[in-house]
Amino acid sequence: MLHENSTVSDSGKGRTAKAKRASRTAGKPRRSGRAAPKVSLYDEITAKIVAKLEEGVFPWVKPWDAGNAVTGLPRNAISGRHYSGINILILWGAVIDGGYPSQDWLTFRQALAAGGCVRKGEKGRTIFYADRFTPDDDGQEQGGGDKPRSIPFLKRFTVFNAAQCDGLPERLTAEPAPLPERELHDQAEALIAATRADFRTGGTKAFYNVGADYVQVPPQPAFTHQIDYYRTALHELGHWTGHKTRLSRDQSGSFGTALYAREELCAELSSAFLCAALGIAPTVRHADYLGSWLAVLRQDNRAIFKAASQASKAADYLLAFTDQVPLRSEGVA
Repeated sequence: MLHENSTVSDSGKGRTAKAKRASRTAGKPRRSGRAAPKVSLYDEITAKIVAKLEEGVFPWVKPWDAGNAVTGLPRNAISGRHYSGINILILWGAVIDGGYPSQDWLTFRQALAAGGCVRKGEKGRTIFYADRFTPDDDGQEQGGGDKPRSIPFLKRFTVFNAAQCDGLPERLTAEPAPLPERELHDQAEALIAATRADFRTGGTKAFYNVGADYVQVPPQPAFTHQIDYYRTALHELGHWTGHKTRLSRDQSGSFGTALYAREELCAELSSAFLCAALGIAPTVRHADYLGSWLAVLRQDNRAIFKAASQASKAADYLLAFTDQVPLRSEGVA
């Protein structure tokens, strides 16, 4: 809580190609404007996240309620690198739907190269890689010396869970040994201390004071479940990363505004990512903000992408104070 797939363009074949195209369209009624675009990837993923939230399912929490799911961040089974941003939510959602015990994912070709294969009939999950490209000016000079404009795009990849494959080496399918409960607490405590943040314990409320730049959390005995102290602390430290001297997010929104809701969603996701990295089952700390989150996601189809990306950066920033592996390695940055 804050206090106060690529498309190949047709280069054409000169007048002959144009004439052929004109011939094919001759006699057909001319449509005004362009053809209706397909549903964008942003719309597609945002709709899925919104649908889950409307059902009362929080994609960054539910996997740990799914019986045999192994706590942790989704990663590429071959490289060992963790996925980031929106891909974490997509693959956690896949764990829910498939009931998979593994957080390891790989492509069809990676499975073959590893000596295994994807079982017949198994359905892959689409993840995304974000990048930018500069259009070719086709040899024409840019007017006024302006440089070509860089355009953002998303590229699709299909991955399969290790549990959907057969014949993989044991090293790719063996489940990690569960960490003892007290060690989980120790790791979170070590991360908090390593940040050297102005971290205060006391009172009855948890918050991050933007102006004075400090985090305050009630004493651990005040929490019904001891582990909630760390979940809460990580949420507030997620806010702490947004200070202008750190990741410099806009934290000027007042309670009830879209800007405030965006920052709360970022902190909520960063806490979930950090909990998973430390072996702590994430939980929803601010379920009462659901309505404001839904309003933001419905208004902006890129909001969940941005929130997840910012959350990955916040978690990376905090994990960098320890020897934990950063999240920003595979997929959307």
